[in-house]
Amino acid sequence: MSSKAQWLALKAQLGDGYRCIAVDLLGYGASPFPAGADAGYTHTLAHEVDAVSAAIASHLEPGEAFHLVGHSFGGACALHMARRMPERVLSLTLFEPVAFHLLPQQHPARAEIVAVVGRILASASERDATRVFIDYWNRAGSFDAAPAGAQDKMVAQIAKVKLDFQALLGEPATLEQLDMLAMPALVMSGQHSPASTRLLAEQLAAALPNATLQQTRGGHMGPITHGDAVNPAIAAFLNGAEVVVD
Repeated sequence: MSSKAQWLALKAQLGDGYRCIAVDLLGYGASPFPAGADAGYTHTLAHEVDAVSAAIASHLEPGEAFHLVGHSFGGACALHMARRMPERVLSLTLFEPVAFHLLPQQHPARAEIVAVVGRILASASERDATRVFIDYWNRAGSFDAAPAGAQDKMVAQIAKVKLDFQALLGEPATLEQLDMLAMPALVMSGQHSPASTRLLAEQLAAALPNATLQQTRGGHMGPITHGDAVNPAIAAFLNGAEVVVD
């Protein structure tokens, strides 16, 4: 339930040293809802990455390499994208990617998010489902404390959130398959985030061959609520990422 606008402060901090290409994921910001999404539709991370690839194609030369940054569902999409084209990803920055599919079925972090998804799908209304979603990633009462207009906007997006979870939990990948991602990686989490994403961040940092784990102030929405802590860490990593070109 965010947009590429959340990266404006990071873009400003990086300055002229980088050409930043921010992308809205399907169904958010200015990006359209997934085409053909109906009762028989199955959404996948491949659909998301196809759309991202199409969006950035006009900004890059064929085969041009880039640094890849993603947050939450965008982080899970970034992992899929990196596995698809590892030779093009110079570095990988992930703030609490919700890639729970990488964990074994019995892992506590995966079990926790599966339970949350179950509550969302079992909710009596879209508004109730949105309340479950928002309060989980922030804190109890966050949805009801939001202005009425913001609540309505979030409720309007819960249908896409349900597709996001379908894509996440249906992704056929494991932690062991991340050993192909040898580029420098920074895996970040917030001090006050749910245990599920903090545990997942630890697992990801251990599985990626060249990763650093870093915790910042704030919670799961740290890039938005605590950009003053998150953005300098990302900038420092990008500026120091060791890039080896064969």
